[in-house]
Amino acid sequence: MGIAQSDLERTMLERKDLWSLEEYAENRAAFRTEVLAHKENRRVQIGRHVLLIFEDLLTIKYQIQEMLRIEKVFEAAGIQEELDAYNPLIPDGDNWKCSMLIQYPDVDQRKERLAELIDIENRIWVQVGDTEQVFAIADEDLERANDEKTSAVHFLRFQFEQSQVDALKAGDSITFGIDHENYDADDVLVAEGVRAALAADIA
Repeated sequence: MGIAQSDLERTMLERKDLWSLEEYAENRAAFRTEVLAHKENRRVQIGRHVLLIFEDLLTIKYQIQEMLRIEKVFEAAGIQEELDAYNPLIPDGDNWKCSMLIQYPDVDQRKERLAELIDIENRIWVQVGDTEQVFAIADEDLERANDEKTSAVHFLRFQFEQSQVDALKAGDSITFGIDHENYDADDVLVAEGVRAALAADIA
C-alpha cells in the first residue's frame, strides 16, 4: 500500500508518492499497521537504553504524511518543504540512516545520564562480517549536543566502503556496538530478519 516494492530502492520521495490529506485519512490506519510491521526488522537495541531505528522510503513517507496531517498542510510549497526536510534521511544506496533514541523513563535519571554520555552518538559502530568497523556520522542536519549534555535523539549515517557493500551483498553478519566509557553494553549480532532488511537498503 505505502510504496511499491519496485520503488523501495529509490532515495527520494516526490509529491506524487504522497496522499492528499483526505486520502491519508482514509488510508492511515492500514498504512500505520503496514509501517509498524515493516519497522520490526529495522530496530536494533544496544543495551537497555539505546535504540536505533533505520529509515527507508516507507518509514520516511509515514513521517511526512503524519507531519502534513498534524500541521494540516495541503499547499504545494508546504508539502515540498516537508519533502526537502525528510528526504535526506532516506539511505542513498551505500549507507544506512537511522534515528538514535537514548531512553531513560525517569526524567532526573535521563538528565544525569545525558550529561555522562556526551559524544555517545559518535561512538556507535557497525561491522559487516570481518570488514573494518564503521563509526556513525551524527547529526549532519543540525547540532543536537553541547558541552553539558548530549541529546536524547540523534540522526546517524553509516557510510560504507566497497568492501562492506560486497560483504553485505554476500550475506555476511552485521554487528553493532558502542565504544563509550560511560555506557556498558554487549555488542549486538543482529537476527537474520534485521540483517536481510538492512542489506536490502544497499543498492
